[in-house]
Amino acid sequence: MYTLIPKWFIRYKFFNSLFLGLSVGGIFTLYTPLEPSIYSLGGVILAMGMLFVARLYTHILNATWFYHISLAVEVILLLAILYFLFIKYNYQSALIMYIGYQITFVFGSYLVRVETLLLKTDTLLTKLDTAKQLGYLVGMGLSYFFYKLLSAQDITSPQEQVYTLHYLLVSVEILVIFLILKSFKKTHTMI
Repeated sequence: MYTLIPKWFIRYKFFNSLFLGLSVGGIFTLYTPLEPSIYSLGGVILAMGMLFVARLYTHILNATWFYHISLAVEVILLLAILYFLFIKYNYQSALIMYIGYQITFVFGSYLVRVETLLLKTDTLLTKLDTAKQLGYLVGMGLSYFFYKLLSAQDITSPQEQVYTLHYLLVSVEILVIFLILKSFKKTHTMI
């Protein structure tokens, strides 16, 4: 069994949201090679996945499952980013990134529900939501300046800018995974 350590978890959520803020602007460029039907199919699969996860709530609404699922979601993102960095920008890498993000989105509602259940107090939930919003704002601001810096260095192709951003994203994602590991403590139960 695992227990959540709020002070580390709040730090994790700050950097998790910072990652989202950094990456959100690049999604449109990243997915350019994909045809619109992929988004329709992806949406159907996403909704079915979220429905499936919701049906498992009686088993997975606890800190242990939350830890394992959170860690799995972040590792999937890290692997998708690394794949993108090694394969570069093409249809296949765009599709892998789309699938990676969609897999993580399947657990979106679940993750928010468990956060609320585990943190319980308004004080902790206020700190959590504040950290998430600040992380997102900082990430959006950093991505803006990052793109401007690249433009100033004559890297103006949107594809090249988004590809370069993924080096920063992989660093943030490694920090996010480290913070997840710090956010949970294994507890031993007596039988």
